[in-house]
Amino acid sequence: MLFPFSLIYWVIIRLRNKLFDWNILKSSAFNFPLICVGNLAVGGTGKTPMTELIAGMLKNDYRLAILSRGYKRKTRGFAIANASTTAIEIGDEPMQFHLKFPDITVAVGEERLVAIPQILFQHPDTQAIILDDAFQHRSVRAGLNIILTEYNNLFTRDLMLPTGDLRDTHVEKKRAQIIVVTKCPADISNNEKQKIIAEINPAPHQTVYFTTIQYGHPYQLFDHQTTVLNANTDVLLVCAIANPKPLKEKLNQTVHYYEMMSYPDHHIFSFGDLKEIKKHFEAIVSNNKIILTTEKDAVRLLKFGDELNNFPIYAIPVTHEFLFEEKGQFQLQLTDFISSYKANDPMSTIITPEN
Repeated sequence: MLFPFSLIYWVIIRLRNKLFDWNILKSSAFNFPLICVGNLAVGGTGKTPMTELIAGMLKNDYRLAILSRGYKRKTRGFAIANASTTAIEIGDEPMQFHLKFPDITVAVGEERLVAIPQILFQHPDTQAIILDDAFQHRSVRAGLNIILTEYNNLFTRDLMLPTGDLRDTHVEKKRAQIIVVTKCPADISNNEKQKIIAEINPAPHQTVYFTTIQYGHPYQLFDHQTTVLNANTDVLLVCAIANPKPLKEKLNQTVHYYEMMSYPDHHIFSFGDLKEIKKHFEAIVSNNKIILTTEKDAVRLLKFGDELNNFPIYAIPVTHEFLFEEKGQFQLQLTDFISSYKANDPMSTIITPEN
């Protein structure tokens, strides 16, 4: 029943992209290393941990900035995170970046074409900017586009919204230099890898990588002490992310019992939610129970401070682990891209229209 609406949406998105391709809608590029992390689908492919992974790979060699829209923040316009910034002001994902990488400039702004010069003006020593979830934002043309697609929901097998999860058309994969198949089984065979690559059908300028999810030890929100999940642990999972399925599978394999409280993606927790969380946690009969949440959700729970300080609430970190020993190749592709730009004064960076 929804398929006709998907066709209408496809026509609209296809026309919009063609207007950019024909230079009727203007797209501009900076003479500066811009790395875009995005996808063709809505949510759930692992953009946030990929942005963190790239930042971790590059931060020791380059002065970086991360620019995000700041989805569902309560403010508007351009802002750079500082010591007093909260998730309400800049959004949950930028706040997570800021907490993990305090030495990296983290900025938010709806209009990236406006925000990029402001970053370079306020931090002229910046050597590269990572654009979080910016693949559809075509007014800025990044030099290196990385798109992610989930192993269990490849964009090649998906349909446009609202029938499927695609927010952009299959053909737009052509604009990416790197395609990463995420959330793969850790034991995926080389034969299956080649079949997926053939299905994606990358162009000569494109490289396809494969990653699996790697969870770290959960850490307490306030004192950062770590714990180990085991068969004796009972868990109340508090989750407001697009795709909690991998985390649920992790808990199924690891803990004695878990109960999940699910909220919409990017949900802003209220005191009413907090009351319900406490109620559900106290109803679990166990001597070894914890509240577990994602790092993205954790930054929106920190505001409750003392209200949660007496509860064993932990955040579980997640990262991408490259398969087939290709992490070094991926990192080299990033550094080669940045090195391809000649050193210049960021304040004289030229914005060029697309030909």
